[in-house]
Amino acid sequence: MKTVSLFAGAGGLDLGFKNAGFDLIWANEFDKSILDTFRTNFPETELDDRSIAEVTSSDIPDSIGIIGGPPCQSWSEAGALRGIDDSRGQLFLEYVRILRDKQPTFFLAENVAGMLFNRHKKAFEHILRLFSEVGYNVSYKLINAKDFGVPQDRKRVIFVGFHKTLGLHFNFDEPPQKKMVLSDAIYELPDAAPALGKNKSNRESDLPIPNHEYMTGGFSTIYMSRTRVRSWDEPSFTIQAGGRHAPMHPKAPKMPKIGKDKHSLEPGSEDLYRRLSVRECARIQTFPDTFKFIYDSVSDGYKMVGNAVPVTFAEALAGMIKRQLETHLGPASSSLDDQEIRLQEYKSAISQEGIQLNLV
Repeated sequence: MKTVSLFAGAGGLDLGFKNAGFDLIWANEFDKSILDTFRTNFPETELDDRSIAEVTSSDIPDSIGIIGGPPCQSWSEAGALRGIDDSRGQLFLEYVRILRDKQPTFFLAENVAGMLFNRHKKAFEHILRLFSEVGYNVSYKLINAKDFGVPQDRKRVIFVGFHKTLGLHFNFDEPPQKKMVLSDAIYELPDAAPALGKNKSNRESDLPIPNHEYMTGGFSTIYMSRTRVRSWDEPSFTIQAGGRHAPMHPKAPKMPKIGKDKHSLEPGSEDLYRRLSVRECARIQTFPDTFKFIYDSVSDGYKMVGNAVPVTFAEALAGMIKRQLETHLGPASSSLDDQEIRLQEYKSAISQEGIQLNLV
């Protein structure tokens, strides 16, 4: 099943789909600090490093599916909540443009829970209308990745669209019963190394395993406004895209509250408090240790890991899509060929309609 990835990042979503049996043939990522990491881990995938706004649909190969999560900062609870009015929020429209022109059998998009906030209601409804207008029956759901084998609290909105020519709506599976916690992910790891001066990366030969190094420096008042420690038998806090806000290692005691929005380090245990390493964050995001993050500054390592879709979560979603398509179409290639003919006919009709991706 040939698949295209947009806003690929380091490739968490891509690796999950690859593990589920999809063939990642082409990807797009604009952030130059990520490119070496993607190319190192996906040497067989063609990578386009232009801004998605500069990529014409004819540059993108045909595929059965398009996956990707447009940048989420403009929808984020921690950001300015500008949503689709922000230039990054409008990248969602580039995603829809490509769906309109390429007409894959399915698509999957991922974004932060903040896009469901009431202040974004009209923009969110508009996005759903656009998905429908360009040819898709869309299902969406707010899901916590910890319910699908990820040792971390991480709520994300998942959109899955099946082409209307299928006459099929995607159904989300019920989560498995087993939940993962921090001890499942990082307990047996050896001690991590502190970053070098100015939080530069160590040489790989100086690390016990790749990327097992952590950001140093003090903890800001914002950081200390809430507890940052989860115990071994709990899932991690959300892994964010910045080392300054990485959770503490679970060997540290819980942080006592000493005032309104103010916590401290346990007196006498200060030496136990350190941020999780890049590799520990990657394990919590369910990346295998064979997946190497390439960077000079450890902050770029945290950014790549924190922005990724957890691999196990992505694989679970990919498995749902694959199973429902094969159940509906059958595994025989003739059924997929028939679907391709229907898609081409629909693509021709929708091109004649000239659907515009407006904000109003």
